[in-house]
Amino acid sequence: MPSVFLPMEALVEARLAHAALEAVITVDQEQRIVMINPAGLSMFGLTRDEALGMELSRLIPQRLRAAHANHIRQFGDSGQIERPMGKRGQVLGLRANGEEFSLEAAIFKSEVAQPSGTRTYYTALLRDLTELDRMSSVIEKLNLRLRSVFERAPVAIWITEKDRVVFANRACAHLIGLESPEQLVGLSIFELLSPASHEPVRGKLKNLAQEEGVSVLMGAIRRGDGSLREVEMVVAVLPDHERSFVQMVINDITQRSREKRDLLRSRRTLRELSASMVEAREEERRRIARELHDELGQRLTALKLEMTACQRDHPNPEAGERAQLMQEMLDDTVASVRRIAMDLRPLMLDDLGLPEAIDWLVKEFKRRTGIEVDYRVGEGLRDLSPNLATTLYRIVQEALTNITRHARATRVLVEVNGSGDALRLVIEDNGVGFTSGTRSRSPGSFGLLGIRERVLMLGGHLSVGNAPGGGARLEARVPLEAPAAHARHDDFQDADEPMFDESTRGGLE
Repeated sequence: MPSVFLPMEALVEARLAHAALEAVITVDQEQRIVMINPAGLSMFGLTRDEALGMELSRLIPQRLRAAHANHIRQFGDSGQIERPMGKRGQVLGLRANGEEFSLEAAIFKSEVAQPSGTRTYYTALLRDLTELDRMSSVIEKLNLRLRSVFERAPVAIWITEKDRVVFANRACAHLIGLESPEQLVGLSIFELLSPASHEPVRGKLKNLAQEEGVSVLMGAIRRGDGSLREVEMVVAVLPDHERSFVQMVINDITQRSREKRDLLRSRRTLRELSASMVEAREEERRRIARELHDELGQRLTALKLEMTACQRDHPNPEAGERAQLMQEMLDDTVASVRRIAMDLRPLMLDDLGLPEAIDWLVKEFKRRTGIEVDYRVGEGLRDLSPNLATTLYRIVQEALTNITRHARATRVLVEVNGSGDALRLVIEDNGVGFTSGTRSRSPGSFGLLGIRERVLMLGGHLSVGNAPGGGARLEARVPLEAPAAHARHDDFQDADEPMFDESTRGGLE
């Protein structure tokens, strides 16, 4: 049997034992304490005088003393020189105040040669597990509480390791159509996701370790009955030392998606109806303007010519002044008819094209308001569709009207040009611009709403904001070939896209 021979004085006065943070207790063959370090005295609540010579059994609960004595005998007969005394939590100590506590212990045997013969001593290294047990209890309670929160969460949650489900809550089982969450444990998530969702999820999981925060994926879950549910998956990595878990919070958005599609169809239908009404109104305006110009205008002109001929053929000095007044009234009436016809629908838009129609519009704007207008027109505007030309003309007309009402501007830029397969319209003024800090559109800003609807009906995009040098700026981009009605605004974002580049409103409303 291997033995370690140390002088008794060295064993008692060992500096290492004295400085150790764990308790060190040495007992003789009669199990009486012959050495205990300061950590041991503190652990058991003893003084040095109380401890030395005390039977070790007094530091062990009464019910465990027989088992301890048996353990020491077995250890002495085993031929071993060291052995742990038990698993964590299975060894208990007894403090001087009667408090029991768990500890971790290891025992060493040494034989010391003395004049009276060789004596056997046992040294125990003890670690107080009270604080560790308390923390373990707290952690266990937190784990139970967290697990309860997960299990009772109203949204589906599963946690995976290497694509396999290791935890799922009740809502997850309900979403899949299973009776209990345990039925999901061990399954691959790709057995639960629709085939169309496999590739996006695999790609996200592959790159997830390098990403911070959470990621959101859209996909579909295959239920036990074979039906599919559209879901939104919020994915996050839960690192655990060498293992890596992935948590997925799964929100059933089937109903929301259905309502979104219904809303899109409704909006598309309303927009198509609005477009149809706008086209019908423009056609009616065109017809009335043409009749005013061709019928009423020509009749008034003919009447004026007849009056002139009548004055020439039948001169009457007494009626001269009245005839002249009637001539002037006819001139004013003809001018009014032409103005009304132009306001309803400028015939030059149909006869000459968009550039000339806008040129006439900005000249009339300058004549009425005195505001200078810089009109710039590019190439590629000659073969526009009637609908596109009319829409752009109405946008310019509405924007200039709003500038007159609100902007307090002295200069306006109107620029129209085509580039590739799109057309760009910019209207900018040097007026008051938009009021900073305003977060919503004015309820009465129907001018901008009308412009926005016209642009969206063409499949375009409208942005409104402050110009870099001050004032307001409106920019519309529309495709030269408008998309088919059924293809417009399939993207839900189009229906809700912000009108304003800045959170402001003002001059162009």
